[in-house]
Amino acid sequence: MKTSQENIIKELNLKILKNSNKNIKIPINDIIIQECFDGEELELINKNHKDEKILLISDTNTHDILGAKLFNNLKNKIDINEFIWKNPINSEVGVEEIKNVSKNFSTIIAVGSGTICDTIKYSTFINKQNFSVFATSPMNAYTSANASLKFNGNRGSFKAHSAKGVYFDLSVISKCPKNLISAGFSDVICRTTAQVDWLLSNILLNTYYNAEPYDLLKLYEDKTIINAKKIIQGDTESLRYLIKLCTFMGLGTMIIGTSHLGSMAEHNISHYIDMFGDNTISTSHGEQVGIASITISKMQNEILKLNKPPILHKTNVPEEELKKIFGRENYNKIKKNFISKCINNEKAYNLNKFLDKNWQNIQNKIDGVMMPFNKFWECLGSCNALRTPSEGGINEDLYKEAIKYGRFIRDRYTILDFADDCDKLEMYI
Repeated sequence: MKTSQENIIKELNLKILKNSNKNIKIPINDIIIQECFDGEELELINKNHKDEKILLISDTNTHDILGAKLFNNLKNKIDINEFIWKNPINSEVGVEEIKNVSKNFSTIIAVGSGTICDTIKYSTFINKQNFSVFATSPMNAYTSANASLKFNGNRGSFKAHSAKGVYFDLSVISKCPKNLISAGFSDVICRTTAQVDWLLSNILLNTYYNAEPYDLLKLYEDKTIINAKKIIQGDTESLRYLIKLCTFMGLGTMIIGTSHLGSMAEHNISHYIDMFGDNTISTSHGEQVGIASITISKMQNEILKLNKPPILHKTNVPEEELKKIFGRENYNKIKKNFISKCINNEKAYNLNKFLDKNWQNIQNKIDGVMMPFNKFWECLGSCNALRTPSEGGINEDLYKEAIKYGRFIRDRYTILDFADDCDKLEMYI
């Protein structure tokens, strides 16, 4: 018997039109949340991939969780083959492997989350293939058009394309490892730290800022936070809120054409850990983002609530240290990005005059989007999310380096830049 099925594309289109008065076409045909898809996969696949030659890709874990059942329910009914990815890695090596195994197929059905989703999203974009994804945990990458990959040792966000269909089977997601649920929770609740950074950059450097996607996130952020304890317990109705929040976060990046709305300083720290951590680090992307968000929230709440504005100075770029860390060739590449946000003496002088005159107004704007630190700390704790480097088994020295040098990975101006430009970053290191 068919269980209650919710296709949130219609809801999204109505909300977007209502909030922005723009008729934005979402390139994803279906985003479906259902209690269980057992036996209905053929109908879902045929709607978006009828008569296509399909390769279903899972890894050893997601194959046991969902991939095997999907393939058994689809084989002999459509033109489909199966590939179980034994050593998934979201790097140029992984992309090349997936491109090679799928080159004779027109469509890939991904079964999994981070590594599988992003690698297939990017490889199908390069190979001009279609893809859809069956989710195995809550996360926002399913509905974004970017892929987070590690190329040449550097973690970055790469242009890709959207899935035709995104399918959430609540019976599967409710049973996924608890740490994956809390990681998905952390990766979207960092909305507050990312928005503060993005707004701060806009105020100080007049960089692009768009608040429209945040209106969508408001629809489910409070409900997700209130139901955090039920979410981590696997309650399916509460998981709907988290899944919708993740979905809206991913689509927000597509609507405005950038990931700034949910990826700022906290992601810089996570990317640095990915780039320079060793094999002893087992934390996932979302877990690292949660830990880093705690650090960033503390910095934002303390520095941006000072009675008087801090005094900015010319940006200090520790070139020799960065060359040693990144290597000279990579340093020259990242310098092209971060140099645009560095401030010189004249800019510092003008900013200090601006801050002195407008500090109260700036604080009022920031307060409107910033979650108080204590609430944020309790919020992540209520979903059993990791909150400190020690909880995640992250080396203390590596984490300190990430706070100090992570700001140089990208061109995005964040509280890490602001803190260092006013000699307050060291106190958090």
